[in-house]
Amino acid sequence: MKKGKGTVVKSTGSQYLVKIEDERIIPCSIKGKFRIKGIRATNPVAVGDHVGFEWLEDETGGIITSIKERSNYIIRKSSNLSKEYQLLATNVDVAWLMISMTLPRTLTPFIDRFLVSAEAYRIPVIILFNKTDLYGLSEQEEMNHLKSVYTDIGYRCMQMSLQTREGVKEVQDEMIGKVNVISGNSGVGKSTLINVLDPAIRLKIGEVSDYHKTGKHTTTFSEMFELSSGIRIIDTPGIRGFGTIDIEREELFHFFPEIFRASKNCKYHNCIHMHEPDCGVKAGVENGSISEFRYINYLMMMEEEDDKYR
Repeated sequence: MKKGKGTVVKSTGSQYLVKIEDERIIPCSIKGKFRIKGIRATNPVAVGDHVGFEWLEDETGGIITSIKERSNYIIRKSSNLSKEYQLLATNVDVAWLMISMTLPRTLTPFIDRFLVSAEAYRIPVIILFNKTDLYGLSEQEEMNHLKSVYTDIGYRCMQMSLQTREGVKEVQDEMIGKVNVISGNSGVGKSTLINVLDPAIRLKIGEVSDYHKTGKHTTTFSEMFELSSGIRIIDTPGIRGFGTIDIEREELFHFFPEIFRASKNCKYHNCIHMHEPDCGVKAGVENGSISEFRYINYLMMMEEEDDKYR
């Protein structure tokens, strides 16, 4: 059987589009055994995977037979209760978390859930504030506060307005030569950004609901776009139920970098920074070296039921 290899550029659940070495894109399916190997995901193959396949006899497509080991991956909770998660993207160089202070407003628990999962799966994150042309004084102050907190922790923050194009060139320069994944609430501007970076790509732009002020889902499946500038972007479905999966409760603090650093000052080695005495993390919150909202988000995640973590 003739064999080939390539990179998955689109997933539609049961079918995959694979870009092969001669730049052609071919449809592939997967062997049934992938579904019963104990992979706890609704989709064992994801956009970004480097795969091996066997050509069909007429060479109109192929059957995926192997997946190269992944450097990292990003997931979200599956709506299928019999599974645990859905793979959104793999082998990512940088994840862009697009957020906004208005229309829709991104809440910090959402931000921190994303960052925890990215830390757990070894994906570098850049926090990208969008829609800055809509910010009044209060939104500007809130953005500046969040930028200060996350920059101090060690995250890179950038800002832009897709309406005025301010900051877009800086974002574009940062993306060149990398596999980028764009995530964030529906309606925050993910598809619009791709269209601005390469007008030849006509993605369906989601309208923001006037009543609910939240985005409508427009991206159903993940897809990798290769832009004319050489940028590769994986567009993902709007992540509303982004969760911390496969993270033990006692390990959660490892993925809050500033909390992990402060934990070295705890009296007890098994401190989980909730009710224990002589806790270096609680002392950090009191002296201002750890942001109060980050600590509150940590506590909220700690107090969720165990099935939120597994």
